[in-house]
Amino acid sequence: MPFETKDTLATTIAHELGENVYLCYQCVKCTSGCPLANEFDLAPNQVLRALQLGEDERVLNSKTIWLCASCHTCVTRCPQGIDLPRINDQLAMEAKKRGIKPKVPEVPLFREIFLRYARWFGRAYEIGLILEMNLRTRQPFKDVPMGLQMLLKRKVSLLPHFARTPKRAKPVAQRENRIAYYPGCSLHSLSSELDHSARAVFKELGVELYEPKGWTCCGSSPAHSTDHLLATTMPIQNLALIEQSGFREVLAPCSACYARFKTAQRDIAQDAELKRTVDAQIGYTYQDRVAVKSLLDVIEARGGLDAIAQHVKKPLRDLKVVSYYGCLMTRPPRLTHADHPENPMGMDRIVEKLGAIALDWSYKTECCGGSLSLTRTDIVLNLTRRIFENARAVGADIIVTACPLCHVNLDTRQAALHLDRPMPVLYITQLMGLAFGLESHALALDKNMVDTRPLVRQLAAA
Repeated sequence: MPFETKDTLATTIAHELGENVYLCYQCVKCTSGCPLANEFDLAPNQVLRALQLGEDERVLNSKTIWLCASCHTCVTRCPQGIDLPRINDQLAMEAKKRGIKPKVPEVPLFREIFLRYARWFGRAYEIGLILEMNLRTRQPFKDVPMGLQMLLKRKVSLLPHFARTPKRAKPVAQRENRIAYYPGCSLHSLSSELDHSARAVFKELGVELYEPKGWTCCGSSPAHSTDHLLATTMPIQNLALIEQSGFREVLAPCSACYARFKTAQRDIAQDAELKRTVDAQIGYTYQDRVAVKSLLDVIEARGGLDAIAQHVKKPLRDLKVVSYYGCLMTRPPRLTHADHPENPMGMDRIVEKLGAIALDWSYKTECCGGSLSLTRTDIVLNLTRRIFENARAVGADIIVTACPLCHVNLDTRQAALHLDRPMPVLYITQLMGLAFGLESHALALDKNMVDTRPLVRQLAAA
């Protein structure tokens, strides 16, 4: 008897996303590599199998579609290239459309609050988001000690930042050493250490960062799991601002912003109707002339490993470092075009040029649960504990990262893990700055939640 696919979710997914769930032949690589598989009620391969069999209600009533962290391990390893994170986003939207109560209600609540503040203020409002989440989930005192420490370190602002994209940006004078700089919401708040240290290090390397006025939130993970048009419009609006300013490259140091920009560019290139709708939304015909670069891309291209070595004044001898790339800087490779998405070496090469020892380890691209930080902290703590355990096992003194979401989880949440010894977690730009001989305050090391002063003293005495 032929299998009827009419009006099933499989048909909807094929129409909306161009993803064919019937390509899955149950090799189970997605489930084998998924860092959250133990938290799901349907394993990733079971989601696809249920869709193939037309078991739509089973899928829409699962926890899996809400807990997926969009780390893209599955699509990176899938021999058929099935984009399961994007399918999970579509399933979550479909569940909401059908009025199905979410099995992990705090996740859609987080998305709703995040996007509301982004709409009101133009940018994320972290302290308001945290407080409202705590109140509406009936956990008013959750993370209070951590929040107070953040306030004392001036990592968050009590008042929101307001931003509105201008209707038309004025062209900016172009210079060979100047590049557009989109810090994203987190670099002006929770991750200001990265903003300070990036500016200081690029100044040393002779690169001028230009931050366009009126940039707004890219939508991050809440947008792409809520509304596909919104998730495309928010990044393209910012890229249009940069394009109008005359730039052909933009540095997006936040891995989430980098991923959203690259995804939006791909989607409008593949869908002419989507591009026309986005252009109408932003009131500008985007020409797609802006190349989006990650922090490591720009450090290597604009600075270069030889230039980095020449700027080292205080070699980091005997310092044992593991480089943590996280999920979105290299995955999925068809988007990032990373040569080695699961064993990247860009940060490792920089670490070695600074005179430190770059250790090999097993967790350099493992997920820390960044998108679940405020909704399922228990999962985040389990994931980050494994990262620290492996870093200790190979003999690391510190972890370096280039992702603000990863840094927040590893640095800010470390106290809740009750480790025997805290481990400093530095941005790669902070580590570069120390080797360049820059002062700690210029690198905002005082904002790190794990005390970095013993490390600074150790390096000074070496």
